Amino acid sequence: MILRRAQYELAHRAVGPFLAALDDWQRRRRKRPARESPFAPPLESLHALKSLMTKHYFEGRYADGAVPVAWVTSGFPVEFLRTLGFHTVYPENHAAICGVGRLVPALSDAVEAEGYSRDLCSYVRSDLGSIATGKSPVGRLPRPDLLACCTNICQTVLYWYRDLARHFGVPLILIDTPFVYGEPSAHQTRYVVDQLEEGIAIAERVARRPLDREALSETARLSREGSQLWGQCLETARTRPAPWTGVDGFFHLGPVVALRGTEGCNAYYRVLLDELRDRVAKGIGGLKGEEKHRLLWDNLPIWYATREITTLLGSQGFNFVCTTYTNAWAEASSGIDPADPVRSAATTYSQIMLNRDLPNKLRLISQMARKFEADGAVLHSDRSCKPYSIGQIDLKDRLSSDLGIKALLLEADHNDPRSWASALSQNRLGAFMESFG
Repeated sequence: MILRRAQYELAHRAVGPFLAALDDWQRRRRKRPARESPFAPPLESLHALKSLMTKHYFEGRYADGAVPVAWVTSGFPVEFLRTLGFHTVYPENHAAICGVGRLVPALSDAVEAEGYSRDLCSYVRSDLGSIATGKSPVGRLPRPDLLACCTNICQTVLYWYRDLARHFGVPLILIDTPFVYGEPSAHQTRYVVDQLEEGIAIAERVARRPLDREALSETARLSREGSQLWGQCLETARTRPAPWTGVDGFFHLGPVVALRGTEGCNAYYRVLLDELRDRVAKGIGGLKGEEKHRLLWDNLPIWYATREITTLLGSQGFNFVCTTYTNAWAEASSGIDPADPVRSAATTYSQIMLNRDLPNKLRLISQMARKFEADGAVLHSDRSCKPYSIGQIDLKDRLSSDLGIKALLLEADHNDPRSWASALSQNRLGAFMESFG
């Protein structure tokens, strides 16, 4: 235990930062052949982003046996775990990295051979496939001491994390958030608060220490501030031209997902926000050429094809200036009150978009389209995320009839390229662009 703790501290304080700096130096020196691109030079903040996430995953290699480790769903109220000193791992975030690296077909094949269905979410197949094969683009993930799952994003996570609990033989905290029609009732909020208190008691036993409620309030403050800073970064895209692109937003999302509630996350977004505001002041857009049309993206990104899609659209002056996915993280903890972190977390995490009714989603997307002055929308009908894709036909019709926005329904899977028809999708995107005249 003492040796592992020393290794973890060394990774945290010295080796991780050194390797991140070395990787950044090598990337800057590496000469790549010039290629045509519709995008402006990348944000300088990208180097800080890669450094931060490299350090996080490198630390994780030495976390188990040194500090308590929790694997956590993306919508879980993570603040009390942070306060108890857990190193948190987000399998969805790791799965997205696998998707960008196009590792998912091999990982999926491994678990499908064991009897898991290809119709399961590709994040689940990526995660279970990584466990089965030992393959990971980040080296290794630390073994969990605790699993923490919240059903506010979908019910699939419940069965996914039950499977992980059986595999690792560790406790599972389940926060069940009732689906919200209209506004949550007092009874619903009390139900979630009681579960959070039960979860805190379990986490305390695993961490072998009591929760410091004053420290929890400080973590809640950091979490709220991080979400607010991320929201301010997104707001810069209201200007014309937008200082960055939709693909930028998808990748710069990493810290608010994996490191929410830490000063490192917030410090990064201050740097990013300063750069984006500087671009706005100088009139620098995310595209090299004219930003002719502004688009909204709905649903998760298609990780392995994001660059392909945005390059095709960007070459004709189309830019994604807002996305429901990145916006959800601006709202993820912005409503948390440090003075009452448990009850406010119960309310905030129950009201994320995927846990609310279709009228709320229609209202939210209409507001985003107006605020960012979008004249087009691409709705990703995601084979792997059915809760996110429900109602998109109604949404498409509403955007057209109420706002005069041209919309395209694009079918894919957010992480598995075996469900992606590149030529067909490019034809549909081409026809969509031509419809603007």
